[in-house]
Amino acid sequence: MTLRLAALVAATLALVLGDLRNPAAQMSGVAIVRLPPGGIQPQVAVDERGVAHVVYFTGEPANGDLFYASLNEAGTFSAPIRVTSPGSAIATGTVRGAKVAIGKNGTIHVVWNGSTGATPRGPDHSTPMLYARLQAGRRVFEAQRNLIQFATGLDGGGAIAADERGRVFVAWHAGGPESRGEGDRRVWMAASSNDGATFSTEVAVSEASTGACGCCGMDGLIDRSGAIFFLYRSARDVVHRDTYLLKSTDGRQFSSSKLQDWNIGACPMSTFSLAEGPQGVFAAWETNGQVQFIRVGGATHVAAPIEAPGTTGKRRHPALAINSRGDILLAWSEGTAWQRGGSVAWQVFGKDGRPTSEKGQSQGVPIWGLAAAYARRDGGFTILY
Repeated sequence: MTLRLAALVAATLALVLGDLRNPAAQMSGVAIVRLPPGGIQPQVAVDERGVAHVVYFTGEPANGDLFYASLNEAGTFSAPIRVTSPGSAIATGTVRGAKVAIGKNGTIHVVWNGSTGATPRGPDHSTPMLYARLQAGRRVFEAQRNLIQFATGLDGGGAIAADERGRVFVAWHAGGPESRGEGDRRVWMAASSNDGATFSTEVAVSEASTGACGCCGMDGLIDRSGAIFFLYRSARDVVHRDTYLLKSTDGRQFSSSKLQDWNIGACPMSTFSLAEGPQGVFAAWETNGQVQFIRVGGATHVAAPIEAPGTTGKRRHPALAINSRGDILLAWSEGTAWQRGGSVAWQVFGKDGRPTSEKGQSQGVPIWGLAAAYARRDGGFTILY
């Protein structure tokens, strides 16, 4: 064997062994990272340094716990920090879990649906929308707080959005004291202007005519311009389970846009995803077993949703991530259902919206599990589950 060939073999072997030792070993620019043992339902937010901040659920599905950890670019988690008081979170149904956002000076903001045993309770002992924050440099989350003052009837999950100006917006859908069903549920929002120190009384930000799908989730985001976005599913006349976008430039007045129809006489228990990239803000959702995305903020808008290619019918819980080049990763769950796990699949699209050769699937999504995704500074993507 020549010296040049021997060197090449050694280098290749070192690269392979390095990938085997690395929990975030890359394949075609997409890395798969598994949560710490027992962890499910990850949510992730990435700071300006490229550090991923992850919140995940552990424990008994109806009365479990949330933990926070940071994740470096090598795929290594920091020591976990408890977010909740014991037994305060719920994973049952997949749609009621935590949401995370990064605010002023790196403050970590987390919201989640409270479990039946969580305290403090909402009005008249109702289910609370709980909030906690971790300020930079501290090792303990502040005590959890309930944000619902009168808009009770929480079922599906809520959303949070925060920015460096100290604004924090928490949204959930509920009927309120006079509600008679899903048809008159609305999206309610509580706002903070001091990085979560205090919140306003909630106000309705969706149109009463759309209703809101009681057992569906939401997502929220503030883009670089300061505009606020929320995604939710309607419940008009029982069967109109359509995808709606709420957008505001000032945090007070919201416009409403229907993104896609879905006529189904049942609650689909679906979730949403928002992500921002060089071309603007993109939204992803499920309709009838298929996942798709569309640009909802930016200089130009995509004319129609872009679907994940291939066989459809069992695709749920989309997760979006966009890198600095404008490439888009769409990940989703395959085959998951009530008390049933499945797999995670993904497809990378170019900034022109066309699918690339980068796609794949990985088994092992647990019961009540889903995936989260983010773009790394090297231009690749990481999927967590």
